[in-house]
Amino acid sequence: MATDYDAPRKTDDDSESIEALKERVPDKLSGSVDSEDADNPSGFELPGADLSDLELDVVVLPPQEDEFTCIECFLVKHRTQIDHESAAGAVCMECAA
Repeated sequence: MATDYDAPRKTDDDSESIEALKERVPDKLSGSVDSEDADNPSGFELPGADLSDLELDVVVLPPQEDEFTCIECFLVKHRTQIDHESAAGAVCMECAA
């Protein structure tokens, strides 16, 4: 017997009413909090949020003996990455390429 795959199929799930389907779907406008958000409530920042009262603790290390700052890309790199030195300072291999 040939099967017409384009024909609509009827199953038991098709007989459910709209009300029954609405009960199974959570209401997006309800005040419930996802468990993901409850674990880390302050982990999400909105773009343009005022962060002026936020204080950051950052430890800044002085330049090490085996490091240099590239004058092209301003990245701190290991001395093995120096391509050449100009009058202004050292240039890394990536910037010289």
